[in-house]
Amino acid sequence: MAWNLDSDRPIFAQIMERIQLDIISGVYKPGDKLPSVRELAGEAAVNPNTMQKAFAELERTGLVFSQRTTGRYITEDTNMIAELRNNIAQSKVIELISHMHKLGFTNEEILNLMKAILEKGEL
Repeated sequence: MAWNLDSDRPIFAQIMERIQLDIISGVYKPGDKLPSVRELAGEAAVNPNTMQKAFAELERTGLVFSQRTTGRYITEDTNMIAELRNNIAQSKVIELISHMHKLGFTNEEILNLMKAILEKGEL
């Protein structure tokens, strides 16, 4: 099934985010080999050149590295992965708080609502 990509943002950036999420959530573990460009491009229903651009950018960040004859692999730097996970989480929390403030919630109301939801296990 094709990945759910939207036309509002560059496709290669959305692919990068998807692969980053797969890494930080454990779908791909440190040292795992990534599927080939063609394989993932087919799965995502995108042009292989777009997938290649996303892979190249992931390599530039150090999250992914190439072995010349065997493909691309996830970094074994667990600190880098943990830092990426934390940065993404912080970004999402800041985005949520910003939206809640726009709805008129105070910080205390936001915390109370979050606590109540977590305690009820409504996730």
